[in-house]
Amino acid sequence: MVNLLALRNLRQIQSTRTFWGWLNMITNKVDDSRIKDVGPDRAAAEWLLRCGAGVRWKDKEAILTDYNSLPPGGYRSLYIEEIDASGSCIMSVGFPHFRGLKHLKKLILHKCNYLDNEALPMLAAVKDSLEELQLSSCGDIDDSGVKSLSCLTNLGHLLLYDLPEVRNKEGCVQFLHSALPCCDIEFPYASASETKKD
Repeated sequence: MVNLLALRNLRQIQSTRTFWGWLNMITNKVDDSRIKDVGPDRAAAEWLLRCGAGVRWKDKEAILTDYNSLPPGGYRSLYIEEIDASGSCIMSVGFPHFRGLKHLKKLILHKCNYLDNEALPMLAAVKDSLEELQLSSCGDIDDSGVKSLSCLTNLGHLLLYDLPEVRNKEGCVQFLHSALPCCDIEFPYASASETKKD
């Protein structure tokens, strides 16, 4: 009897996860016609805010988190300079939204539970502008995901921590130091030998 009850509860949990995964997939879906209508920055802002992230426009101080506060009109004069995706439901299916973002300088990917290795190589779309990246507490990112950040050639600061699937921190840091010699790379929970430049 106990085993049947546990099995029923497990099926309910799996069903709920499937539903939320499907809903998040819909929320992240790229709409090319919307990008064409309003431009890449406005479309990306809509995606990010729907997923629970925040954006800061170029030449503005405040980070916008409320979808309903998106400014009306003048879409093509707004440029995203910073994204704080902490705790958001962004996932790889939405990362093509980064194409066309020419002014993005800072990106925080913290506690993004739906983020996987497939998403990170798509950041190459912002490699010419992105200067600062934080990747932390994302449980599905492993060594290959971290190493894919080597394409971000304009990066000046990279903060990595709480990535439990990264098995060879020292190897990842050395790889990134070789690929990004001008980037300050921090992996604060790695041992001292893992964060030194050779």
